Amino acid sequence: MKNLLAALTAVAAFSSAQAAEELSIAATAVPHAEILEFVKPQLMEEGVELEIKVFTDYVQPNIQVAQDRMDANFFQHQPYLDEFNAGRGTSLVSVVGVHVEPFGAYSRKIDSLDALEDGAKVAIPNDPTNGGRALLLLQKAGLITLEDSSKITATPRDIAENPKNLDFFELEAATLPRVLDQVDVALINTNYALEAGLNPAEDALVIEGAESPYVNILVSREDNKDSEAMQKLAAALTSEAVRDFINEKYEGAVVPAF
Repeated sequence: MKNLLAALTAVAAFSSAQAAEELSIAATAVPHAEILEFVKPQLMEEGVELEIKVFTDYVQPNIQVAQDRMDANFFQHQPYLDEFNAGRGTSLVSVVGVHVEPFGAYSRKIDSLDALEDGAKVAIPNDPTNGGRALLLLQKAGLITLEDSSKITATPRDIAENPKNLDFFELEAATLPRVLDQVDVALINTNYALEAGLNPAEDALVIEGAESPYVNILVSREDNKDSEAMQKLAAALTSEAVRDFINEKYEGAVVPAF
């Protein structure tokens, strides 16, 4: 009986030691949740159970983490996080940079930006950082000139020269693929372009290069940034296995940043 009791105690202790620590992550579907799903089995082997919750917007993932309802999120770049923290009074922090999603312009009406007619309708994201990013890309393409050519939070009001009299519409980023038939050009974040079945490498009329500063980051609170589970996730997301996964699956539409 004593031997049996000792054995049961040992099994219970072993099971407790092996119990996985849960880590809840808010993410947009493509490519963020897909990358998280890829590393999920590896993390389980390391004692971390990922709970991945998919969101379709760029606001709730940060609110969920800031309110301690989720542990971290994976969907945004540093300029957006900085703008969110400043505007919402939050203090979320970057854990690690993972990849770049080159931002692009898409159309179902024209095959080249040179074909844009006077007064063409152009849809851009309505959040400051991605809206500014869209305008900077259009400036790089020679369609507009901004008063401050480096302002990352530029809006249409900051346009100094607009020779084609482009008519700008500021819309929520997630809705942009759905308005492609209603506008001449839409500037779309790659995660939403991929979800809509667009291939940035083939379909974009103009696209950022791999040198883009908008690296997508794993984000947490200051209090759990350095936790063992979070650091295991950060290591997994910047592993050679993930580099190969990104390169093979997205074929240049998503670019490793590590």
